Amino acid sequence: MAWDPDPAIAEKYFEFLKELIPGLQRAGVIIDRAQPNTVYQNAGVQAAPKVGLTLYHAEVGAPNEIEQAFAIVARGGAQAVFVHGSAVLFTERRQIAALAAKHRLPAIYHAKGWVEAGGLMSYGPDLVDIWRRTASYVDRILKGAKPGDLPVEQATKFELVINLKTAKALGLTIPQSLLQRADQVIE
Repeated sequence: MAWDPDPAIAEKYFEFLKELIPGLQRAGVIIDRAQPNTVYQNAGVQAAPKVGLTLYHAEVGAPNEIEQAFAIVARGGAQAVFVHGSAVLFTERRQIAALAAKHRLPAIYHAKGWVEAGGLMSYGPDLVDIWRRTASYVDRILKGAKPGDLPVEQATKFELVINLKTAKALGLTIPQSLLQRADQVIE
């Protein structure tokens, strides 16, 4: 089971930010340069102009570079930031949420764990659903199916999660249109 996001999914991140911040023109993107999923990162870069955004990006290779990455996108005039997912960045999600708040940058992430750690908003595949579906793959393999014969599946269930406490700290009012579409609202 894999999730290979296309530009249409990447556009959703920026559309949510534009809905949250009317007049948004400049967004920052923080990327883990060691992340092998460059298709995902390129999808975000391709999507931004389609929704009328100029991107400022910063690459991170280690946790000690995260603060500098936020400074780079802030100096570039970013009004919001999208943080790409990676193991390194996810491990530092609390630091990243704190830096987004320090720089007054509304941030969107790809998974709920970021929002539970203090991030503002996430949109991405429902990981519990993916894990549940993965269990059926394991079951089939244990019953003799050859892994190479199993079809590759894409994520089909996505969730929008919003942290109202973080929004309040940033001085943001979440539009009703976003709150109504949210799968979970953390207060």
